[in-house]
Amino acid sequence: MSPSHVLLNGSRHGLPVLVMMARRPEVGRVKTRLCPPLTPEQAVMLYTAFLHDLVELLRRIPAVHPLIAYTPDTAGDYFAALAPDIARRPQRGIDLSARLATITTDLFDEGAPAIVIIGSDSPTLPGAYIEEAFAALTNGDDLVLGPADDGGYYLVGLRRPIPTLFTNVVMSTPTVLHDTLAIAEQLGLRTTLLAPWYDVDTFADLERLYADPEPLPHTRPLLNLIFGK
Repeated sequence: MSPSHVLLNGSRHGLPVLVMMARRPEVGRVKTRLCPPLTPEQAVMLYTAFLHDLVELLRRIPAVHPLIAYTPDTAGDYFAALAPDIARRPQRGIDLSARLATITTDLFDEGAPAIVIIGSDSPTLPGAYIEEAFAALTNGDDLVLGPADDGGYYLVGLRRPIPTLFTNVVMSTPTVLHDTLAIAEQLGLRTTLLAPWYDVDTFADLERLYADPEPLPHTRPLLNLIFGK
């Protein structure tokens, strides 16, 4: 059995799972809303730097089992080289909603006591927010959401599988957070909202990232080149 598909070792020890949803950097497939003014090649370099900084974030979160859920399904070797110490597996599903529902259901079936999922568009995401999400789940919350400035969420955490939170929501719209909260209310879920944070999708977001004081050892040098500093 390949390392991409083994049962999570952390689950056998009762560790919660921290998942990063990620895509292999390819021209024309990542950070396309930054082009222009960025070239497609610059967008790939930038997203690659995001991944490197976020892998370091995954490693800093204590007492969790980190996992990279990647796409396309041929990208296993890329992510094995990027983070050989972190478990990985391909995403499964026809769209993001299905992929989120599947990864959470699979991990709970494998014994995960709690799951927190982040994306790969927020390289400055504070680790404290992730730790707060796990703490809320440990204290009995059913759902934790980190509101993003674009109307979606940068983080979702669960204590049990609830696939309709994903499959009944149209992703990548300004109402994702609102729609998810409406379903949570209908289901009577105990829900916590974290402090808002931002994804980097547009050039205005990139300017905000450049002004962010976070060191970002992999991303900062590229930002300095892009902004001519």
